[in-house]
Amino acid sequence: MPRNVEIKARIGSIAAVSARAAAIADSGPTEIAQDDTFFPCPAGRLKLRQFADGSGELIFYQRADAQGPKESFYLLARTADADALRTVLSHAYGTAGRVVKQRTLFLAGPTRIHLDRVHGLGEFLELEVVLADEESVEQGVQTAHRVMASLGVDAAQLVEGAYVDLLREAAPAAQSRSSG
Repeated sequence: MPRNVEIKARIGSIAAVSARAAAIADSGPTEIAQDDTFFPCPAGRLKLRQFADGSGELIFYQRADAQGPKESFYLLARTADADALRTVLSHAYGTAGRVVKQRTLFLAGPTRIHLDRVHGLGEFLELEVVLADEESVEQGVQTAHRVMASLGVDAAQLVEGAYVDLLREAAPAAQSRSSG
């Protein structure tokens, strides 16, 4: 199963981090609109990612919801018709949440640098250090720390969990503010 080491951090400004990402990247920026629908999955997480052209990817992954760099195992299958697949999966399993974001992607060696503007949450950095079969998690963690430092992101900015979890946590707080 493919693996990577991931981190997620809240950032103050995509523009500021984007300039630093461009300075270390081999390619990018690439703008990608993403609409992720999550489905109940007791063995990990299952999401359908839809792109602007209607295509998508069904992604299963297992990852600890810990703060800081962590290993993630994943499998994906592409589809030409994400809407049809979402309908089938929603009827079969129900849904567990939805995340809509605008992603700016840079590639720096084995690292995918994602600058995400997440609807209802704000701006984030996500790093995915893709591991070769022979690479250890520790090597990926070291790479993640180096890239974080190059981007001016420190450990205090790291968040745990997935965007869908953060949205779920933010919903009650938003409701109590509007009803108070």
